[in-house]
Amino acid sequence: MSILLCTLNARYTHASLGLRYLLANMGALQAQTTIQEFVIGAKTTDLVERILAHQPRIVGFGVYIWNVEETTRLVALLKRVAPQITVMLGGPEVSYESNEQEIVKLADYVVTGWGDVTFPKLCGEILNGPKPLMKIHAGVQPPMDAITLPYSLYSDDDIAHRTLYVEASRGCPFKCEFCLSSLDKTAWPFPLEPFLAEMENMHAKGARLFKFVDRTFNLNVKTSLRIMQFFLDKIEANPDDPIYAHFELVPDHLPDALKDTIAKFPPGALQFEIGIQSFNPDVQALVSRRQNNEKAADNIRWLTQQSQAHLHVDLIAGLPGEDVASFARGFDQLVGLGAQEIQFGILKRLRGTPIIRHTEPFGMVYDPYPPYTVLATSLIDFASMQRLVRFARYWDLVANSGRFANTTPVLLGAAPFDNFMAFSSWMFTRTDATHRIALERLAKLVVEWLQLRGMARLDAEALVASDYAGKADGHSRNVKPIAAAAPDTIKAVAPARQVRHLAA
Repeated sequence: MSILLCTLNARYTHASLGLRYLLANMGALQAQTTIQEFVIGAKTTDLVERILAHQPRIVGFGVYIWNVEETTRLVALLKRVAPQITVMLGGPEVSYESNEQEIVKLADYVVTGWGDVTFPKLCGEILNGPKPLMKIHAGVQPPMDAITLPYSLYSDDDIAHRTLYVEASRGCPFKCEFCLSSLDKTAWPFPLEPFLAEMENMHAKGARLFKFVDRTFNLNVKTSLRIMQFFLDKIEANPDDPIYAHFELVPDHLPDALKDTIAKFPPGALQFEIGIQSFNPDVQALVSRRQNNEKAADNIRWLTQQSQAHLHVDLIAGLPGEDVASFARGFDQLVGLGAQEIQFGILKRLRGTPIIRHTEPFGMVYDPYPPYTVLATSLIDFASMQRLVRFARYWDLVANSGRFANTTPVLLGAAPFDNFMAFSSWMFTRTDATHRIALERLAKLVVEWLQLRGMARLDAEALVASDYAGKADGHSRNVKPIAAAAPDTIKAVAPARQVRHLAA
């Protein structure tokens, strides 16, 4: 193969949509192009060996915030042992502030932004001449109907074992300054009928898990209704053949027609990711985020009470102008609305985002290394930010995991943020760790904390044990209370995590 398309995914289960778009649009060069996906954490020399086994003339790397450090090492080693290979880069991480990046210095060419047209053109020039003179090339944005859709390139193995990413549109009309999509002027939809035909073909091949990466799925309600009706028709035609679809919703835009359709979906079929980020109007104004908080709250409440959809709602700590007390109020409000998951994120300064304009006025201090997390602001000092980071991690382990569904409301009580922060601080004191805490140990620690807060030991053990009696993989499991179990054994049934949206 002359051209090899590579990236390092965060997990094996993440199939790269970007690489498949490039392959689908290679035109005459498609026959001499192939994809090779890796997973972060692999040994760099092993990856170089696998790349060289293809004997490529060109290697293109998709570079993202989660893989840029490892990809930099990979490119450096590849250029040392095989300097004759042309290395091309693309992806959001190298599309902005490119000249200051080590990986850009190592590579031969960089395509910023859209690569569907520009990458194949450059490959043709490199292979056939005349070779491009410039190193950095701004990607040309073609008409949406000129882009070949990539979904036929999902293999049978992808369909059986991996998350299938799809998009009905690109871009975003909103200007939230912490998001790369704020640089878009609008959202651009793909032609709907060809897109639905591709979804039909995927379904016919056995695809049942569809994760939409559109930033604003419900922006055009007519299109949203058509797509959702496509999945609803499949479910109603064969209720014993479940489908799972994930969409990112604009929180304050949920008209009645969309609600009526959502209400028809059975449990386990829909997940909505909803970016609230902050409920503080002053903070929203600072970061150019337009949001009707009252409508957003009403819509989340409706979804939790009137639909069977699973909600994954995002909040960001560390935004300019927001202190811990303000964030806590937003967190408590979300808990009260009943979302199944609250994704507690810490602000990241993604390359190219306008959030940088607040750095000096609000004392924003960022980690210089990926993922460029904020370390302190004028309103949240470093120590407090570290406590928030640990809160987020323990929140994932206990609340978002779904493993402590009965116990979590008791942990939160009437003051969710304050009570869980107290638990988080105690957990760190007891464990000096936020990762690699075995489920058995975690359950024991939760029991211990409940006792410290005044609950009788047997009651605490029975409460935590109640979270492990149920079903897993369709089979009933009877679990004895902790008090009746061996001292060092808690038999647990851990529900599988719902697929999470990939941070860009």
